[in-house]
Amino acid sequence: MNRRIFMLVALALSGCATGGVRVSAPPDSGLSELEPLYRADAGREAITISVASNGCTAKADFAFYVERKGGAVHLAFGRKRIDPCKSFAMGKTDLTFTWRELGVEPRAQVFLLNPLTAWTGPGS
Repeated sequence: MNRRIFMLVALALSGCATGGVRVSAPPDSGLSELEPLYRADAGREAITISVASNGCTAKADFAFYVERKGGAVHLAFGRKRIDPCKSFAMGKTDLTFTWRELGVEPRAQVFLLNPLTAWTGPGS
């Protein structure tokens, strides 16, 4: 993948300013602005990701990037806007994206580019 294109996509997906944990990707990877995920589950019909939320995070707050490379698919999620709610304790929410809406065949080999971080509970 052309790094310049990926950097532009990462910038377009940027805005990952949640109150949650910041995960640092390698400096030259171009992945520093992707949303850290607490969990990702690939199912028959969809992928479900778990992300930080202050109580108002919705699916519409996220953009996704899909790149086909050989027989595999590279998939990334980024936050389009900040969660404006002010909850007492930081939480998380699950967002489900169908393979159809992502434009990905259900049996495709998918490489998720977002960093994973451990969920340590509310208020942590």
